[in-house]
Amino acid sequence: MNELKIRVLLVDDHVLVRQGIKSLLDECSWIEVVGEVSEGNEMFHFLRHHAVDVILMDINLPHVSGIELTKKLGQTAETSNIKVIILSMFTQEEYIIEAAKAGAKGYLPKNASEHELLEAIHSVADGREFFSPQISGVLLKTILKQSSAINDDQQRPQDILSKREIQILTLLAQGLSNPEISEKLFISIRTVESHKTHILQKLKLRNNVDLVKYAIKHHLIEINS
Repeated sequence: MNELKIRVLLVDDHVLVRQGIKSLLDECSWIEVVGEVSEGNEMFHFLRHHAVDVILMDINLPHVSGIELTKKLGQTAETSNIKVIILSMFTQEEYIIEAAKAGAKGYLPKNASEHELLEAIHSVADGREFFSPQISGVLLKTILKQSSAINDDQQRPQDILSKREIQILTLLAQGLSNPEISEKLFISIRTVESHKTHILQKLKLRNNVDLVKYAIKHHLIEINS
């Protein structure tokens, strides 16, 4: 066996899928498909007797999902160096994120091109990560959403709300009713209600309880011990 070849194991419960991928990879001089299995127990049995560099892993497998198997591979000393590429029909955000968290070094949809598949194998075997453009787009959207949520959480009330809205938020958090705030600030109850609606929308909160939590977190009110 040529040690320079990347040793690949196929893990998919569909025989035709495995045969198609194997046929494609067998034409590549620098890849050796060392085996193919249909589920997790077979995979770990195979790995006890064969050296593998890269695993092409489906998600929807019998008994244990490909994501859970990826996680288990990373937790076992004998298999932690094996690189996993998820090759799946599932391209929803939750699957991609969970696969990345589990330790997958690559993720491709099953309709990926031959070029993408070969590039993914070469990249992860070389110690890099590879996500197809489609998958990278999903990851980027997720990162941007998380970044936006962090930025929103770090913004000061005065960066988001007007002075009047901060004033009303503080009074609401102190337990004053709309009529009491109306009387205190010499504005109509309808105006108070309108301000409250805008405050909830701007802060992406749902109710008075959320308003109180926000006010405490941002030191607009203090809790006496």
